Amino acid sequence: MKEKLEQLKAEALRQIESSDALEKLNEVRVSFLGKKGELTSVLKGMKDVAPEERPKVGQLVNETREQIERVLDEAIAKMERMAREAQMKAEVIDVTLPARKNEVGHRHPNTIAMEEVERIFTGMGYEVVEGPEIETDYYNFEALNIPADHPAKDEQDTFYISGDILLRTQTSGTQVHEMEKGKLPIRMIAPGRVFRSDEVDATHSPSFHQIEGLVIDRHITFADLKGTLAEFARELFGEETKVKFRPHHFNFTEPSAEMDVSCFKCGGSGCRFCKGTGWIEILGCGMVHPNVLRMSKIDPEKYSGFAFGIGLERIALLKYEIDDMRLLYENDIRFLKQF
Repeated sequence: MKEKLEQLKAEALRQIESSDALEKLNEVRVSFLGKKGELTSVLKGMKDVAPEERPKVGQLVNETREQIERVLDEAIAKMERMAREAQMKAEVIDVTLPARKNEVGHRHPNTIAMEEVERIFTGMGYEVVEGPEIETDYYNFEALNIPADHPAKDEQDTFYISGDILLRTQTSGTQVHEMEKGKLPIRMIAPGRVFRSDEVDATHSPSFHQIEGLVIDRHITFADLKGTLAEFARELFGEETKVKFRPHHFNFTEPSAEMDVSCFKCGGSGCRFCKGTGWIEILGCGMVHPNVLRMSKIDPEKYSGFAFGIGLERIALLKYEIDDMRLLYENDIRFLKQF
């Protein structure tokens, strides 16, 4: 048994001496000192040793283990020290060089504009409500007083998925979902992405963002609409901003109007930005049509309301004086860094 242990020790020391990597030293440890190693096998054979010899054999095994472990630990420490020295030589750091700056991202111009609009309306007591981008034909058209055979539907009758399921062309469907809940009064805005089959150019995209607003309560008049939107314009573009309402037609509002704001570049005197008119079109609005209220189980004899729709990209283009809408989606870091 003593000879066998001497042979094991000599073989272990030989392998330690010839190892040139930490992985090989770990293999030696497992091979000789592991649960299934050589020394463990010797201990399992103790049952064949005479009882009076077992203490001596056990002592020899322990001494052999200690010697192998000591030499192995010294070899590992030496190899780790050499590896660290080599790494330090290879990774020389010039502490006089300026530090690398972390590239920190920031909000997209669309996000900045959306948060600004949300801040203004939540300050007026409005709730921000999100709706599904995939809608039914009913919520996108019919519930907004646009029947199947109405010509107004032609401009938006675009991205159908199947049957009456489509990508929404406006966020007004979110307003219908809220009205159907029957929790009155309602003061809400619905921001979100919408889809229409538009050609991509400086002012159009098949995917863009809208912010729709809705108020439903007793005794709501057009004066409430004008006052609300005038305050919104002043908050967004400055205290000197004036508003102008022009008659228009929307199926889901009656009466309806387009709202212009006085040009915040020239103050209304006329410039390139407002094309010499002194005014800039910014949104559509109107009083909620009685048919829309009835379809959502709201009595138009007791309740009235107003609605408005703002193109988010239009707000961003105007506020930051951007000439081409495509810049918002091309992910050119040189452009986006300006915001």
